[in-house]
Amino acid sequence: MNRKIKIKFTVFECNLLVNGMNEFRNMLLAEDLPTEDVDELLLKIIDKSEK
Repeated sequence: MNRKIKIKFTVFECNLLVNGMNEFRNMLLAEDLPTEDVDELLLKIIDKSEK
């Protein structure tokens, strides 16, 4: 079962979330771990925040 959850963020909260996820992605890259899930989530957040 695939559920969707909608959350409203302010611009500041959205930027904070993107920056935090990007830092996490960088940590994964430094440890040579996969980043596909984080990449997908980051793209969703960025895409929705631009609308």
